[in-house]
Amino acid sequence: MSIRLKLTLSYAGFLMLAGVLLLAAVWVFLLEYVPDDWDRRLLYENPNRQLLLRNFAPAAAVVLAFLLLFGLLGGWFLAGRMLAPLTRITDATRMAANGSLAHRIRLPGRKDEFRELADAFDTMLARLEAHVAEQRRFAANASHELRTPLAISKALLDVARTDPDQDTGELIDRLHAVNTRAIDLTEALLLVSRAEQRSFARERVDLSLLAEEATETLLPVAEKNGVTIETRGDVTPTTGSPTLLLQLTTNLVHNAIIHNLPGEGTVWVSTGIRADTVTLTVENTGEKVAPQLAATLTEPFQRGTERAHTDHAGIGLGLAIVKTITHAHEGTLTLTPRPTGGLRVTVELPTAPDVSGSP
Repeated sequence: MSIRLKLTLSYAGFLMLAGVLLLAAVWVFLLEYVPDDWDRRLLYENPNRQLLLRNFAPAAAVVLAFLLLFGLLGGWFLAGRMLAPLTRITDATRMAANGSLAHRIRLPGRKDEFRELADAFDTMLARLEAHVAEQRRFAANASHELRTPLAISKALLDVARTDPDQDTGELIDRLHAVNTRAIDLTEALLLVSRAEQRSFARERVDLSLLAEEATETLLPVAEKNGVTIETRGDVTPTTGSPTLLLQLTTNLVHNAIIHNLPGEGTVWVSTGIRADTVTLTVENTGEKVAPQLAATLTEPFQRGTERAHTDHAGIGLGLAIVKTITHAHEGTLTLTPRPTGGLRVTVELPTAPDVSGSP
């Protein structure tokens, strides 16, 4: 049976039960003050229970029949009115299941349970539509980025086939560089997929130690580009994947080194702890960044090439990986242009619970 039919039968059943109880109460209290006279001669002359029963029972049956009919019709109408918003939500769900994510329910009326459900469903549709659009852009960009090194490799091999006298060593070096870039891009895509699926074990991690490790690892890159790295901060315990959080820190520091002033740049790496969160902040010098550009740098394959002064092109997934890892750890990522030039990137993650047992 449908929900509407069940509600209709429930309304009618409760109405019939209330009617029977009311009639029973009237009958019981009425009989208390009516004598039980079995004298047939006085049956139609004096008020007694037999006379009352003969006249009351048909009227009670008519009333119960009316209550049953009224309960069924009224219950069907009321159930339909009450379930009308659910029908709209169901229709919207079917449309979403068929791939249409642009529509919204926008249920009017007062804020009740159905309105809250519809608003929550609209919010889910909006997020899902944005996520699907982002995934489509990501897939298209990834296909383009992966196709580029493959096309270059094919072109190099075609040239080598038609020109047997070409320098083999130079061809091998160029193929090695192209394949390395393709491998780096593939590994980055796998890292993004792993972080989005959140298929990693969580453990206690100190962001300050990860910042020191990333800084030491990238120190040769900083010296090559003439960039000075300054680190400071407190112990910042959080929970998550040490590998992914180290990748996040490394990407931020590496991005700050590459996109910097040539020969005289500076990178500041700091960690801090707040009431319920820990922060990792990476700042760098450089040319001024427009707020509109800063808002797009976390999108996949958005390199912000106007800020780059080196020959390191990157794969365009550095900050996109940072964003994905941050969200996978229930954190927030904020990019803010510095007034004097450069960028300030702040990652805020939930602090790890205190397991020392201290008050």
